[in-house]
Amino acid sequence: MKIQDYIDHTLLKPEATKEQVRTLCIEAKEYEFSSVCVNPFYTSLVSKELEGSEVKTCVVIGFPLGATASQVKTFEAETAVRAGAQEVDMVINIGALKDTDYDVVEEDIKAVVDAVKGKALVKVIIETCLLTDKEKAKACELATKTGAHFVKTSTGFSTGGATLGDVALMRKTVGNKAGVKASGGIRDYKTALAMIEAGATRIGTSSGVKIMEEAAQGK
Repeated sequence: MKIQDYIDHTLLKPEATKEQVRTLCIEAKEYEFSSVCVNPFYTSLVSKELEGSEVKTCVVIGFPLGATASQVKTFEAETAVRAGAQEVDMVINIGALKDTDYDVVEEDIKAVVDAVKGKALVKVIIETCLLTDKEKAKACELATKTGAHFVKTSTGFSTGGATLGDVALMRKTVGNKAGVKASGGIRDYKTALAMIEAGATRIGTSSGVKIMEEAAQGK
């Protein structure tokens, strides 16, 4: 197992600058991470910086609340793909899920999946810290039903991040129908490894370089 293949090298802070994003891309190419994950404004910049490498351009959609209209998420995703995004991480309508408006949640996800079909992978952020286990499982079921490629634990901007229990629950729910991305609070190699052992097939983290350094040291 190569830990770098799991890592989405991430910078989503609102104050992120072009120079910081360029540095993120340089690091991602050096360590051969799976992707660089940024806010939509930086899609073109990241796509250009990563040109000629195997590192993918990943962009967040409806971030971080998920409470925008489906048409807005669709437009955002289509715009990102045109600018070079190869993966999009969208936030579900969390309130609709808690209201058991499952058709709304499913249609919201499906709108983005259909908009980028064949052009980008879709990862569905369910924000586990705000959900019961039953709601987490339901969100995963709805995501896989739409043909989304991954379910993802967290935005990293709410009340909590990824937990081993949530990753295991998500993996159990989706089986082999989708990947599981653990994101939020993963800051060291030991934690990243534990998430992978729990069932994660992708790790979203802003600590990718630190994780690689610790992996090289066997920590």
